[in-house]
Amino acid sequence: MTLNIQIAVDCLNPHQLADWWAETLDWAVEPQDEHFIRSMINQGFATEADTLRHHGKLVWGAGAAIRPPDELDAKSPARRILFQTVPEKKTIKNRVHWDVRLAGADKDAVRAALEARGATFLWTANQGPHSWHTMADPEGNEFCIS
Repeated sequence: MTLNIQIAVDCLNPHQLADWWAETLDWAVEPQDEHFIRSMINQGFATEADTLRHHGKLVWGAGAAIRPPDELDAKSPARRILFQTVPEKKTIKNRVHWDVRLAGADKDAVRAALEARGATFLWTANQGPHSWHTMADPEGNEFCIS
């Protein structure tokens, strides 16, 4: 049996963070169905306060997700990252983080490009001949590039 995975990331601004990570990973932001959202409001299952406009489109305010582009139309994608709203800022080190594998790209160049887009460099570490940079995304969530 093959299992699929979704990683949920708590954040203050899920749509902005989803955009950032989609660009970083070369993934796509999952489209939201404005017609469905309107129908949920019209039926009383949601209110306008549950929504917002992002890039000119009506979306659920509480979350946004990204997927690899080739899985965008899948009903049950194998890989998905969900960014969901929480009321508090991040205050301590993540207990889980992800490693972004650079597939041969220069990690110092990638580091500089990520910093230019709002990431923060935290430290460099190594284990034997393998080294990596630990970074934080614009909301402070740690990740490594190697």
